Amino acid sequence: MDSGSESPFRTRLVEKLGEGISSPIPDFTPRRVYGRVTLPGKATAVIGMRRAGKTTLLHQIRWERLRAGVPRERLVFVGFEDEQLAGMAAGQLRLLPEEYYRRFPALRQQERVTWCLDEIQAVAGWERFVRRLLDSEKVEVFLSGSSAALLSREVATAMRGRGWEVLLHPFSFEEVLRHRGLAVPEAPGLASAAERSALEGAFVEYLGTGGFPEAQGLDDATRRRLLGDYVDVAMLRDVMERHGVANLSALRWLVRHLLGNAAAPFSAERFYRDLRSQGLRVGKDTVHDLIAHLADSFLVRVAWMEAASERQRMVNPRKVYPVDPGLIPVFDRTGRSNVGHALETAVFLELERRRCEVTWVKTPEGNEIDFLARTPEGALELIQVCADASEPATAERELRALVEARTSFPQAKRLLLTLTADALPRETPKGVTARPAWEWMLEPPADDPA
Repeated sequence: MDSGSESPFRTRLVEKLGEGISSPIPDFTPRRVYGRVTLPGKATAVIGMRRAGKTTLLHQIRWERLRAGVPRERLVFVGFEDEQLAGMAAGQLRLLPEEYYRRFPALRQQERVTWCLDEIQAVAGWERFVRRLLDSEKVEVFLSGSSAALLSREVATAMRGRGWEVLLHPFSFEEVLRHRGLAVPEAPGLASAAERSALEGAFVEYLGTGGFPEAQGLDDATRRRLLGDYVDVAMLRDVMERHGVANLSALRWLVRHLLGNAAAPFSAERFYRDLRSQGLRVGKDTVHDLIAHLADSFLVRVAWMEAASERQRMVNPRKVYPVDPGLIPVFDRTGRSNVGHALETAVFLELERRRCEVTWVKTPEGNEIDFLARTPEGALELIQVCADASEPATAERELRALVEARTSFPQAKRLLLTLTADALPRETPKGVTARPAWEWMLEPPADDPA
């Protein structure tokens, strides 16, 4: 490309570099990220649903470095969602380090510089630039991108082993409390009666409104419209445009079904037959593809049934959860209370935040357990979720499966989570712990350094 065609990009890149070095770091609600955020020699890619707060996490990383004593000029932020940079090729990204080290020549190869590159996927071939930057300069690199535009498997492939992923969901219950300026107890299990009542009320509200940052504090009508817009953008841009999906009607039916029936077992074969009965022409393979695309966009999360083989896993129904409990009332048209589905969704998402591998279990006797969680350290937890287990018949049904699973998973911890303390069962079998879900969510894993 000749210099005449390059100069508009150079001018804008230089402007953005200057802004990214000198502009104040925006205010934010700190996010809790479990596990390591960085690994030496690798670029950290922050992935997740649109509007979940990925850009904010980049600013948080810069603020943490600044607070640790890193000079402001070594904390660079460049965002590429800019119409003036549309069509820019990856080769022109070299202008950024060239201009940076022209301004700060003493830093080159001497001091580590933190580069935060937001919406980097807007530049085709960005991965070559990032690999070269890691290889040629003393840097740490953080990337973020819009949902399906920066996928886990693509980061791994494009970066050739030089990528480290951090999955970010919308606010957890703990983060919502801090966002609202409410106190988070250091020992939730020891909270006073007044504190417990306030926390339980806030938790029930969280299950209905969800954790998308922009949705906090909005009235019901505005929030529903905003969340509906998020879903539309995910469908149109992250599924239809990206994957060339032409059957919008089938996609909309699927999204309404999945988000309005959270936590229910989903059979692609049954859904295919339902669509055909409604006169919608769609192939069986298309239904499977659409679910995969929606999961790629992080709009839904999928839990497979625990099975001994891949074939057994594939033939059994899976459970599908929205990426945020606040999406459920937007798409549930039945008018029934959905607090149980929202509670199960919130627990599943919390397990993903804690980097657990999650499946669901059917016991040999045919009873279901909501989650089998494998922690990053390899420990097993069997978790049953029940909004209200205070009635003996309900408690017996929910606890029976946990007792039955002891034979198949003898080393697993067994846990029953309820909505409130009043909803706990009167008694629990030996080896089973019952506690309110909000209390469990506010107590981080023992191995978490935070």
